[in-house]
Amino acid sequence: MPKLDEELLSFLKSNGTSLAAFADLSKIDSAAREGFPIGISIAIALDPRIMSGIKAGPTAAYVGECQRADNLLDVLGQATARFLEQKGHKAKPRTKPGAENPDILSTKLPQKTVATRAGLGWVGKCTLLITKKYGSAIRLATVLTDAPLAAGQSINESLCAHCTRCVDACPAGAITGEEWCVGTERASLVDVFSCRQSARALLEKRTGGEIIGRTFCGLCIVACPWTQDYLKRAL
Repeated sequence: MPKLDEELLSFLKSNGTSLAAFADLSKIDSAAREGFPIGISIAIALDPRIMSGIKAGPTAAYVGECQRADNLLDVLGQATARFLEQKGHKAKPRTKPGAENPDILSTKLPQKTVATRAGLGWVGKCTLLITKKYGSAIRLATVLTDAPLAAGQSINESLCAHCTRCVDACPAGAITGEEWCVGTERASLVDVFSCRQSARALLEKRTGGEIIGRTFCGLCIVACPWTQDYLKRAL
């Protein structure tokens, strides 16, 4: 592994990163990646004790944990960009979802697209990124750069196979059960509008406050057998 790769991964790990890898974005539309050829995918695992407590529905602690992870990702993204700039490279953190198209509730370059191309995991039937180590109990951020980082092996197909646990757990019935592969349209996997509406209603009911942003109800997360393996190992 090149020295810069090792230094950056060590830097990320020492600052609280759970998973990180590099993606070749050269085949993605240049405008979507803002002209940068490499994406750094950074993941923070959610606290297993808190995640184990939302099997009956989301809690205020879960919302707070998602916010904690997002705040850490913002710090890590900014720090990573500075790290690379000090090495003489250009870098731009994308720790927020980005400008969302209200007609499709999507961005030009989703965080999970960078993550799958970096080899961190695959897109589950619920359209969340699933990793072997943490399941889908993670939050993601991206840093775009021109640094010559060695890209990981892209994951182009799902490992969900015949599992339907997230489908069965979805209170909105929004997940179709179709399996993902590169090029699959999100609309064929999930009704994102029903998902968001149901999640916000359930979150507001159970936590007593209005939920803004990209916090999911979490039931598909904890239903995933990969997440369950993480929780069993950690608790």
